[in-house]
Amino acid sequence: CRPRAGAPAAGAASPQRPGTGGRAGLGAQGWVGVPPPRLSPRPAQSTVCEKIMELLGQNEVEQRQRKVLILSQDSFYKVLTAEQQAKALKGQYNFDHPDAFDNDLMHSTLKNIVEGKTVEVPTYDFVTHSRLAETTVVYPADVVLFEGILVFYNQDIRDMFHLRLFVDTDSDVRLSRRVLRDMKRGRDLEQILTQYTTFVKPAFEEFCLPTKKYADVIIPRGVDNMVAINLIVQHIQDILNGDICKWQRGAVNGHGRTYKRPFPEQAESSSVLAAGKRSHLESSSRPH
Repeated sequence: CRPRAGAPAAGAASPQRPGTGGRAGLGAQGWVGVPPPRLSPRPAQSTVCEKIMELLGQNEVEQRQRKVLILSQDSFYKVLTAEQQAKALKGQYNFDHPDAFDNDLMHSTLKNIVEGKTVEVPTYDFVTHSRLAETTVVYPADVVLFEGILVFYNQDIRDMFHLRLFVDTDSDVRLSRRVLRDMKRGRDLEQILTQYTTFVKPAFEEFCLPTKKYADVIIPRGVDNMVAINLIVQHIQDILNGDICKWQRGAVNGHGRTYKRPFPEQAESSSVLAAGKRSHLESSSRPH
């Protein structure tokens, strides 16, 4: 689907107050992108993706056999220099800036998933602010839920998604969630609040919130909005059951952008979703 300037909210009208929990998109054979909501140590977009997995019954399926999987943008934070890591430990490094992510690695990993390849995803330690030597093996799936705060910021990555979801959350909820999460990581309240006012809130307003315009669906209240989540779950089930034809992968124009047919319309014999990343299966071995 091509991005629309004014995406409709699912399950409720768009809230008056700005706020977001994160973004998600569907890609590969099917990608879904989602941002965060809800008062929980877990980011909102993460809880939305986890609820989708739960309702689809995919949490109980062995990893190699899963038809739906979650991938997080947080896995792709850059390896920090010694100076940057020292700043990070003091809460003086901006992890909410687009430059904090290894976009090249993110793009190549997603591209390999779209091509139906097994990939190794980095593991990031949020206590020491470092990328671990261990990686996570991700197997091909029919639908990939890619979640993160800036999954729509980079156009090359954004254009991979078939379905883009924006989880809209109140600013007070976002702050409360961050405090709970970071205190569990051993950080003191003063450092958390200073980092929020210095980096997190300004970065959200400058980089995250403007990407809301790229969303196909806006989900107010995050995981509490079960009307919207059930609609997304049903949509994914239709894809997995083959009730929705495969999306037509559009040709790339002179500007290098891929266009896709709107999701509900007919295409070819399979289906695909994309969020915080998206695309559909061209064969049974490739993800939606």
